Amino acid sequence: MTKPSARVAGVAGAAGAALVILAGLGGTAIAQAPARNAPPARPTAPAAAPAAAPATAAPSAAPPVRPGEAVRQGSDKGGEVIARVAGRDVTADEIRAVVESLDARQQAALARDPGLLSQTVRSMLANRLVLKEALDKKWEQQPAVAARVERARENAIVESYLQSVTVPPVDFPSEADIKAAYEANASAFLLPRRFQLAQVFVAVEKGADQATEDKARKKLDDVMKKLKAPGADFAAVAKAESDDKESLDKGGEIGWLAEAQLRPEIRGQVVGLAKGAISEPVRLDDGWHVLRLIDTRPSESRPLAEVRDALVQRLREERAEANRRAFVTELLRKSPPAINELALSKLLDGIPAEPR
Repeated sequence: MTKPSARVAGVAGAAGAALVILAGLGGTAIAQAPARNAPPARPTAPAAAPAAAPATAAPSAAPPVRPGEAVRQGSDKGGEVIARVAGRDVTADEIRAVVESLDARQQAALARDPGLLSQTVRSMLANRLVLKEALDKKWEQQPAVAARVERARENAIVESYLQSVTVPPVDFPSEADIKAAYEANASAFLLPRRFQLAQVFVAVEKGADQATEDKARKKLDDVMKKLKAPGADFAAVAKAESDDKESLDKGGEIGWLAEAQLRPEIRGQVVGLAKGAISEPVRLDDGWHVLRLIDTRPSESRPLAEVRDALVQRLREERAEANRRAFVTELLRKSPPAINELALSKLLDGIPAEPR
């Protein structure tokens, strides 16, 4: 059975979900929250294109190292040994090197969720096992593999060098840049109107037999009679009568929901209510919902101070991407490439246009 509070929020609540993918971690983190906690759409400076964030899948996670097997002293590689697999160590220095190789967003994700660091170590352990088996079989000596290794080496050098020559100045962006970007992306920081709700839920599935419907209807009538009585205590009635186990102990409170998260049937009742008022019963597929509007918050913009750090990070990323494009363009201008397009096209002869 779908949980009543989820039914009230409806499918639109998925808009608050956040998905975090770290390059090389294989960790996915996914989170759904009311709109007031969801981050705003990523702001962009009008003159810069967004930088792409790489995401690569990691191998399956290796089993965790048992505490008794952990080596606590330093190894020849330097640093405390964090983990071991197949007789080989992974040291703290190696973990730090991996973390430092991630971009700022990925590092921030690790800081918010230290559990992702464990996934990083597990991924490294799995890689070590696969690498050991491959090297034992001299896999790297195959011509095709050696060519791929060399391409990967070249790409790593190019990427590292480009990052070093295109990083924005330390004083970028200026306060004027930050303010201009904030004002240009005002809609990205807009929080929608929100409602704090409580409910009494009477469960009866759609298509239930007449006897079940009649029983639920009788219970609903009793609930409405109690709620309309002078001095009625909504929370007490919810604790005594509601079939929603999630909100039962909270006096029926289901929290804050953005207007767009509410199902149309619920929204039609809630929007016109005064604070503290109770709605007429609303029939959904899982039963009857009687709602109380506890409080409301109007639509408002998140203040600059609240989004400043994220805005600075994004502006620096966009400037770095713009610097990269300009740097490569200038190199190509100085050394224009010559391509034999006819010969190049012949390389595709015999390759099917659709995968077989």
